[in-house]
Amino acid sequence: MLEAKTERIRKDIEAMAQFTASPGGGMTRFSFSEEDRKTREYITSQMEAAGLTVRRDAAGNLFGRREGKRRGAPAVMLGSHFDSVKNGGAFDGPAGVVMGLEVARVLHENGIGTNLPLEFAALVEEEGGRFGGGLYGSRAMAGLLSRESLDIFRDRDGISMARAMKESGLDPDRVGEAVRPKGSLRAFIELHIEQGPILESEGLDLGFVKTIVGITQREVEIIGRADHAGTTPMDMRCNALLAASEAALFIDRASREAGEGTVGTIGRMEVYPGGSNIVPGKVFFTIDVRSADIERLERVVNTFGSFLKDMEKKHGVTVSVKDKLTVPPVDLCLEILGLFEEEAGKLGYSAKVMQSGAGHDAMIMASITDAGLLFVPSRGGRSHCPEEWTDYEQIKKGVDVIIGTVLALAEASS
Repeated sequence: MLEAKTERIRKDIEAMAQFTASPGGGMTRFSFSEEDRKTREYITSQMEAAGLTVRRDAAGNLFGRREGKRRGAPAVMLGSHFDSVKNGGAFDGPAGVVMGLEVARVLHENGIGTNLPLEFAALVEEEGGRFGGGLYGSRAMAGLLSRESLDIFRDRDGISMARAMKESGLDPDRVGEAVRPKGSLRAFIELHIEQGPILESEGLDLGFVKTIVGITQREVEIIGRADHAGTTPMDMRCNALLAASEAALFIDRASREAGEGTVGTIGRMEVYPGGSNIVPGKVFFTIDVRSADIERLERVVNTFGSFLKDMEKKHGVTVSVKDKLTVPPVDLCLEILGLFEEEAGKLGYSAKVMQSGAGHDAMIMASITDAGLLFVPSRGGRSHCPEEWTDYEQIKKGVDVIIGTVLALAEASS
């Protein structure tokens, strides 16, 4: 039986965890940063050691390719992302990249061939931790990333994604070359930590995702008027923070009313000028709305738009909104889900079919090929924090299932 090695998985996770901009404070690895570069070098070295041909595409995604017997046949791609949120954990994304590395090693050392080629992927800027929005690597492959957006989306220092790409040796004008031609992929398979408590609480080894919720992310700027906090009467103020606070309450209320698991979050808010004795003149904040029901998702987003217009009149402020990401709910490939179940049954691993409340590259890849997503448990359901943890043996179980699934999809040959 082909089997992953837990010790190699541990080594990979711990090696990549060193490349963080916040040592001692969790994982901070933004795209096109020094930490990004060092991680790429490590992944490249491991891909090459597994006999893969390595390349970087025009968007910055990293791939290791293993040719199949049928030249020109569509490839089975597997992997995940390697960027992080600020002060996140070491498993969100890298667990799936390590899955790809370990599958490549197992096939290489056992001399296992396939009729279809395999591609092992390490994708860029899934989190949107630096530029906002996220899912850039997969969106580039799916033809959903415009050249103009690379100039519009900027980090907190005002550096555009286009500039960051140039500084990393990429040409943003060629990002269209990252698009995968129709029919060039047979499937995309991703392993990811659950980022929730369900698998652990039910004592299950694995989760097989059937549906990924839809996501809308937007940036909102409210312009009021900065005034002296002591001399400006309450009825003569144009307080941008007051308006933003009402917006936060509205998102919470509208999401609760939508029901059926719909969630809404304002996770980042910046107040300007930011003085304790100054009436806030400008507020910037983000909104994130998610639902498995597209009608409920759109209802929250549309009513929020109407609310903002009314708020302009009520508070005398000016509101601008920038759409950073809009992805509808996605149903993943039932054939791949069935293969997951079959392999787990052979190995005696417990599992369940479930929904993902987090967005993943698999939801974008599903627009251009059959896609499957496998979850491994998260300790305490924690994620996007330094306490994030998944036992290495649990990742191994996921890799074992994917080895058999990949061989079935890529048509194993002697």
